[in-house]
Amino acid sequence: MTNAATAYPETRYTTPASPPPDFTSKHERERLSTAALKAFFNVIERWSIRDEDARELLGGVSNGPYYQMKKRQDGRTLSADELFRISYLIGIFKALNTLHAKELADRWVRLANSNRIFGGQTPLEFMKKGGQQAMEIVRELLEARIQGK
Repeated sequence: MTNAATAYPETRYTTPASPPPDFTSKHERERLSTAALKAFFNVIERWSIRDEDARELLGGVSNGPYYQMKKRQDGRTLSADELFRISYLIGIFKALNTLHAKELADRWVRLANSNRIFGGQTPLEFMKKGGQQAMEIVRELLEARIQGK
């Protein structure tokens, strides 16, 4: 006789989780690019990042294309690298706003940081120099702090 009280309840979710977006697919990149750029420029504005630094965060985008993106976000298809970078920055933005009040969350990337990962430089400088890999490290650091690690 099976005790119903000790049986694990069935899940209410009948389908598996959605797979992550395929950034190698041009159709998927076209679909995501406008929203990603809008989010990117909102984050850059909140963090008070200079255009020169924002271009580096995107992977070294030159002036002309950058200012075209800034002026008009629709109709542009980002590369997989640009989408990954923006995704990390959005995750960092979200994590900072979970951990800190708005004022500190918006300044944090521009403040010198004593964490050994940053070596006394700002997280912004660390991410500019280290690119996508550094952005992933910063995001993981903040996510670990959210989890209390």
